[in-house]
Amino acid sequence: MKYVILVPDGAADYPVEARGGQTPLEAAHIPNMDFLVKEGISGTALTVPDGMAAGSDVANYSILGYDPLKYYTGRGPLEAVSLGVSLESDEVAFRCNLVTEDDGFLQDYSAGHITSQEARQLLDLLQEKLGDEYTTFHPGIGYRHLLVLRGLKFLEDRCIPPHDVVGRKIQEILPHGPNAHRLTALMRISSRLLSGHAVNEWRRERGLRPANMIWPWGQGRLPELPTISERYGIEGTIITAVDLIKGLGMLAGMEVVDVPGATAYYDTDYNAKARYALESLRDKDLVYVHVEAPDEAGHEGNWEAKVEALESFDAKIVGAFLDETVRVNEDFAFLLMPDHFTPIDIRTHVPDPVPFAIYYPQVVPDGGRSFSEKGVAGGTYSRFPAWQLMDLLIEQRKTAL
Repeated sequence: MKYVILVPDGAADYPVEARGGQTPLEAAHIPNMDFLVKEGISGTALTVPDGMAAGSDVANYSILGYDPLKYYTGRGPLEAVSLGVSLESDEVAFRCNLVTEDDGFLQDYSAGHITSQEARQLLDLLQEKLGDEYTTFHPGIGYRHLLVLRGLKFLEDRCIPPHDVVGRKIQEILPHGPNAHRLTALMRISSRLLSGHAVNEWRRERGLRPANMIWPWGQGRLPELPTISERYGIEGTIITAVDLIKGLGMLAGMEVVDVPGATAYYDTDYNAKARYALESLRDKDLVYVHVEAPDEAGHEGNWEAKVEALESFDAKIVGAFLDETVRVNEDFAFLLMPDHFTPIDIRTHVPDPVPFAIYYPQVVPDGGRSFSEKGVAGGTYSRFPAWQLMDLLIEQRKTAL
């Protein structure tokens, strides 16, 4: 038996009046995802517990079977694990975006999706000028990087995710709390250091947005998790281009498979992700395939890109797995779900229960019609705790054998 978890990040959405009152999932041609609903069991699952922020970190904890209320300690530590950064007991890890500031306003949470090569030059400068025994900058992928500060006092501060406040006046959305002065000072100094950097001059000349400020957020300490092997007696791999998902997988004892061409943006190589995922199942029991593109489209308010990303995910990833089940004549059990809503009209995450489907050959369909927010209404489950879905997938499947 092989287990497949498929996560189109941020796929769930609200009806868009300008698009005939449809959601992107309803508008997209996604016959393979619809098949998993029609032939499986479905409903809605709560990936973000009440009172917690609607982030991919919290939500992917849930999908992997970890109750966020019990295990979640912050986003930054997951990214640290992914980057191979060891945290001391008195260190706090922050996600550190490179952003675009313009005339006192936050213009872009991703600095125009700056490349990793460009970003590394900027992070190297920050480490050279600002790094010391208390402060360390670590380059990541694209606009996503890491800031590590010594002192548990920084856990007390509140930092706002930049994708939630694009267009806002920066003075109104700075970190706040008893120790936030250190964070705001780093942000101000970074602006002075980065604005005139050759990378940003080059970007401006080509009409690209400069990465002229850092934005620290999502801080936390390293969590301790029981592994997938310890919990279920199986071995797994995780495929994603997003550091925090890689880090979570590593903490869960899963092998991270790096896929050439995986970018965490619209141009990600869906076919390569499917190939590497299928290859990983030759000697593993479970694969977790995460695709960021629908979420990025939601943050940018880009209807066309979101629909296209969903259709690519359906045809090139879900379809590839369904084809493989026929080719190798082996049973696959599927869990399909987004981690959260990223509505086009709102452009940020919301904690609403997401649609999900579980399918394996012996399952008895329970009435779901399609993989959409409304299409799973006929299924058995409503607001099901998402961190219990792994049990439902694996234990119920074992019972059916």
